Amino acid sequence: MDDIKLAKAQTKMDFTRFMNKFNEIERQLSPTSALRLSFDNISPETEEPPDGKRLWGMPVPPFVSDKVVSWIEEEFNEAPVYYNGNSVLKKVENVRMIDRYNTKNPTVGTLYLTATHLIFVEPDSNKETWILHMHIASIEKLPLSTTGSPLLIRCKTFLSVTFVIPKDSECHDVYTSLMKLFQPVSINKLYCFNYQPAKDDFPKNAGWDFFKLESEFRHMLVPNDNWTLCSMNEKYELCDTYPRQIYVPKEATTLMLISSSRFRSKGRLPALTYLHNNKASICRCSQPLSGFSARCLEDEQMLEAIRKTNPNTDYMYVVDTRPRINAMANRAAGKGYENEAFYENIKFHFLGIENIHVQRASLQKVLEACEQKSPTMSAFLNALESSGWLKHIRSILDTSSFIANAVDKGVSVVVHCSDGWDRTAQVCSLSQLMLNPYYRTIKGFQALIEKDWLAFGHKFSERCGHIQTEQREVSPIFTQFLDCTWQLMTQRSESFEFNERFLLILHDHVHSCQFGTFVGNCEKDRLDLKLAERTFSLWGYMSNHLNEYINPLYKPNVDESIKANLAPQCIKFWRGMYSRFESGIHPREPLGDLLLDSKEHCNSLEDHVQHLTKRIASFKNYISKSAKKLQDATSTNSSKLSKESSAQEINDNKYNYDKKLSELSAADDDHPLKAGNMSFASLSLNAEQTNPQALTEEINSVAVDWKPMRNVTNCSCSTPFDQFSKKTHCWRCGDIFCERCIDKNVALPGHDSGKAVPVCRGCFRQMQKQSP
Repeated sequence: MDDIKLAKAQTKMDFTRFMNKFNEIERQLSPTSALRLSFDNISPETEEPPDGKRLWGMPVPPFVSDKVVSWIEEEFNEAPVYYNGNSVLKKVENVRMIDRYNTKNPTVGTLYLTATHLIFVEPDSNKETWILHMHIASIEKLPLSTTGSPLLIRCKTFLSVTFVIPKDSECHDVYTSLMKLFQPVSINKLYCFNYQPAKDDFPKNAGWDFFKLESEFRHMLVPNDNWTLCSMNEKYELCDTYPRQIYVPKEATTLMLISSSRFRSKGRLPALTYLHNNKASICRCSQPLSGFSARCLEDEQMLEAIRKTNPNTDYMYVVDTRPRINAMANRAAGKGYENEAFYENIKFHFLGIENIHVQRASLQKVLEACEQKSPTMSAFLNALESSGWLKHIRSILDTSSFIANAVDKGVSVVVHCSDGWDRTAQVCSLSQLMLNPYYRTIKGFQALIEKDWLAFGHKFSERCGHIQTEQREVSPIFTQFLDCTWQLMTQRSESFEFNERFLLILHDHVHSCQFGTFVGNCEKDRLDLKLAERTFSLWGYMSNHLNEYINPLYKPNVDESIKANLAPQCIKFWRGMYSRFESGIHPREPLGDLLLDSKEHCNSLEDHVQHLTKRIASFKNYISKSAKKLQDATSTNSSKLSKESSAQEINDNKYNYDKKLSELSAADDDHPLKAGNMSFASLSLNAEQTNPQALTEEINSVAVDWKPMRNVTNCSCSTPFDQFSKKTHCWRCGDIFCERCIDKNVALPGHDSGKAVPVCRGCFRQMQKQSP
């Protein structure tokens, strides 16, 4: 029996050893193996190996044997295709891209499908259209036409494009591939977990520590005599969609907190989100599970404790952001709203913001209005009116204004909708934007998003369609928040530090999943996914491009609070968001870009003037000191000579004048003015300061004249400029480049501040050569 067991064990060991060897050989030969991936990572700049081995025109690493190279060449006839360093999965030529404004003359080019992007390249104009897979909202394969098989792609960035692919089989391949790539099944397959920026761009941990919830509340002087930190949610046991640190009234007992959490939908009990300087507060929660008659004494005590934190008034508001009829309908499901008879000293208001389904349908109608084939003035305006989009934007602003006005007058407000993470997040953040100028800065706006959208929870994964989910869960809630912010910006542009580009970058990266900042639905989800360790932060990326987001009209500390003008004619259609990819409807140069460019040019010249002024002052200082020494030495030597010759002087002014003048004319190095240790060489500065080459470099390192934007249509790399590509000046040479060609920031010798500024790659290489 033991012999049989031993034989079986030996057989199993031999089989395991055989499989391990087989797997090792398979890994070496498989086209999807680590070996093939190594070939993908070899750059064209790799040095030629000593034996000259090459595969598909690329150098082969020394660890790869000749047999493996021969096998790959025999087995795979076609060499892998790359575009801009991206491995191409599918390449289709003679593809037509249809612009609805120019249907008679479509653009013909090459379509590249990579693991992350769909890229269309126009060979004649060298223009590239990049579509990130995560930005795709829908893909539709249209009926076959005489020119080919059309593929309609609509994006979350409001780009709508049709590609006509010559062969139906190729169109089908692209279609099926995109259907698998644009919306992952698992959250761990999102783009952010594989994204790698340029090596010298920014580290992975940059941005993750920019915001701390405790610091944000300390900014509001919390905790204090009325508000305290609740430690019951440290392990997310009280409410798993709330942050670990929640601030509640000091009077609130453990029983009150637990009972109130159980009485509110999703456990989202009333918690502080903003405390104004007049002690009025904004608290947020979800709807009560009241049904038709249920009540909770502890929840009633909780709201009374919140009211007592503000000694200025004897009442407070509870704002239900839903239409009253919607709140009443929820009663049938055991939810609903607070019974006024049970809550004392509270005034209730329903403010009528529609639910996520109405908002989704409304945005779809806006897109249909923008995509009309032959738009007329009346057709577009009628379609926009029937969508109801601007009415919804006004409704959100109206509710936010009500809350902001109440708090400004010293009355506290408790806000909720259904589950407290859609409409509640919108109006709480917008009301704070109106009340506090800090939130109208770049840093403050990011902190506001971190606090009211990320920490207190918003279903980004569902609302933005990051992963495969029910279509009924998708809704443009965050887009509406940005739209409302833009409406306030257009009315009070001097009150905001950031510009429109800042909002567009935020919108696009919320949907791109390129960074881990907006992945997940709450703080707990992000901790479980270890996003801070595995992904890059959007805030870290934006910190490297702050100069692009500055509003040149910003005047800090102009107004403490601002109010929205809700007149119908003041609520505008945001062309820069919903129609930004439409050619022919945008100004050639956006006014904001022109103003920002002018401001940057002025800043550069002022910095340069300040540096030159200091250099001139330094020269003057040395000259004045040297001149004083020269004067002292001259007077000393003159007095000695006058004493020696005083006995011999003739008392004749004309005779003495003529004599001194002749002495001065015939004077050489032995003249008193040139005597002693004084010389004109002592007027100079040190060798480094007087080096003509260094002085010339300082003067020439700053471009005095910048090239006008108006006449520039292409970058030096032949990339054409259009309505959504930013023109950027090099501060050293004054020429204009695209964002890819001006990715370096260095301090210029001719600037006094020593601040790093944008320079082109050519100037950067030249400065590297000049530096010691």
